[in-house]
Amino acid sequence: MPNSPSPTGSHAVALTDRTDDRPVYVIGGGPGGLAVAASLRARGVRAVVLEKSDRVGASWRGHYDRLHLHTTRRWSALPGLRMPRGFGRWVGRDDVVRYLEKYTEHHGLEVVTGVEVTRIDRTPDGSGDWQLTATGGRVLRGRAVAVATGFNHTPRIPDWPGRDTFTGELLHAAAYRNPAPYAGKDVLVVGIGNTGAEIAADLAEGGASRVRIAVRTVPHIVRRSTAGWPAQATGILVRRLPVRLVDRAGAVMCRIAVPDLAAQGLPRPDTGLYSRVRQGAIPVQDVGLIDAVRTGAVTPVATVASFDKDTVVLADGTRLTPDAVIAATGYDRALEPLLGHLDVLDGRGRPVAHGGRSPKGAPGLYFTGFTNPISGMLREMALDAERIAKRVARASR
Repeated sequence: MPNSPSPTGSHAVALTDRTDDRPVYVIGGGPGGLAVAASLRARGVRAVVLEKSDRVGASWRGHYDRLHLHTTRRWSALPGLRMPRGFGRWVGRDDVVRYLEKYTEHHGLEVVTGVEVTRIDRTPDGSGDWQLTATGGRVLRGRAVAVATGFNHTPRIPDWPGRDTFTGELLHAAAYRNPAPYAGKDVLVVGIGNTGAEIAADLAEGGASRVRIAVRTVPHIVRRSTAGWPAQATGILVRRLPVRLVDRAGAVMCRIAVPDLAAQGLPRPDTGLYSRVRQGAIPVQDVGLIDAVRTGAVTPVATVASFDKDTVVLADGTRLTPDAVIAATGYDRALEPLLGHLDVLDGRGRPVAHGGRSPKGAPGLYFTGFTNPISGMLREMALDAERIAKRVARASR
């Protein structure tokens, strides 16, 4: 119910009668939005978080059971509150949710649930303020807006020819929870990013009779940690080094740490690791895929070309008849309806500026959580939050 008290202890806000001081509105009650709100509050700036679901951390609550952060506990904490040591080095999904609830309570954040913002505009009076149109006929006015609706917003399944004729089960990875429903079944996972790789390993370990993974572009695979050294630490260290240097070093490290799986259908990539990162392709952090492929528990196959009733046709002409297809095919940011008219998105629908920088011609509009950096998304959102809060506080003075 809109404006109802949050189970996390956050403050309910009556939007109709508490906007006269022009707060900063933060759209999205996930890690990025909560971090921005806490950082603003620490600087004496009132921030109101608008969350369309009924609780903070909604997207995290919906992730599959097996999920753990690929980034360390230390470098995944948000500003102003460490993650408990009891969560372990690689924090699980449920503990991330508990942390976000505690974070909201600890900082006394103003979170309004059940309110979805549908459009962002400049106020018509020329004051430089921002106007938000939201559900329930609300029109809200704020001095600044931080958009934190998430990198993984709207599940995307390609419009494969014949997709609607498929007689098996077809679902996006966002709907996958655990391998129990697929015990004894033949499953095809489409997409070999981190999500697809982990779901494939989960299915193989969880009793699926056969697991194949459809590969469009061979990924770089790295160990989550090597001799206790986390891959995230390397990602932080190399972010500002020359791409060619990191590509060469990455190739050497991968040959040492990752076996050659070419015989199993997963050859080493012919492009550099960091070159791919700069294009938006993050390496797959191994949490079971290497062993699954090496032992034959997961079989790489060509990418999907089309569907034909009970059959999946691959790009190399192979025809499969799986019981289920799980599409780990990514997400859309879905920002166009919200602010596509403001000329602040690039050709792929991504914000042209993020963190403490506003897009040209849109001062007071900020974005966080729309990049997928090699140094860790939560770490970068924490840094973004501080930058945004610093910029807003300076503008307020």
